[in-house]
Amino acid sequence: MAKSISPLDQHFSLPSIRTVDASRPLVWLKAGWSDLRGNLGASLTYGLALSFVGYLILSNAADIPYLFTAAISGFFLIGPAAASGLYQISRRYEKGEKSSFAESLAGLRDEAQSLMFFGALLAFVLLSWERLSAILFALFFRGNVPDISNFARDVLLSGEHMQFVAAYLLAGGVLAATVFALSAVAIPMILDRKVDIVTAMMTSFRATEKNLGTMFIWAMLIVVSVAIGFATMMIGMVLLLPLLGHATWHAYRDLVE
Repeated sequence: MAKSISPLDQHFSLPSIRTVDASRPLVWLKAGWSDLRGNLGASLTYGLALSFVGYLILSNAADIPYLFTAAISGFFLIGPAAASGLYQISRRYEKGEKSSFAESLAGLRDEAQSLMFFGALLAFVLLSWERLSAILFALFFRGNVPDISNFARDVLLSGEHMQFVAAYLLAGGVLAATVFALSAVAIPMILDRKVDIVTAMMTSFRATEKNLGTMFIWAMLIVVSVAIGFATMMIGMVLLLPLLGHATWHAYRDLVE
């Protein structure tokens, strides 16, 4: 693995970034699984809590297609902040310390202000995406929008709404890619090094930029995992969300010196 220091890194006082192999996401998942097994109670508590909240949100949005699709996208946007406690569990486990759910929360207190600010930023992005989704539906649909049970068939797969599909995927894709690049390892770095959120986000961006192929694979693994969670009515999320959270900690440790 090679490291790289650019003028951008020096200007923002960023740490060195490693360039890693495209197979590393599988290593992160394996290490994340080890953390999950070693802290099963605390990890699954996060999985249960986040899955329950997600189920409530999706259930309430089920009759409003634009809100439902925005809610699904929201899992990718707010996921990094929601998994903060899981990063703390992995951080402690790396030192040989197991964590209870309460201990993982207590470990977040020192960086509560930075975490709250980062969470608020992600929440603002999520609300903006919800409004943008509503605007896109209003622009491209006249009359009734198909209900969510027929949405994929009547809108996404029918070929009759290609402009909407293209605009929605383009807007959502650009937003998701930007948020992913800025948050992929930002919160683990805040917890580990007590840096400000700008430094953490710029480090995350540099890590993504220097490892585009690897981070694309990692992003696709996250998308597939979350899709499995949705397909199982959030039941799969109980296990998959903690796994992804712990694996993200190991991605940070692998990418940032």
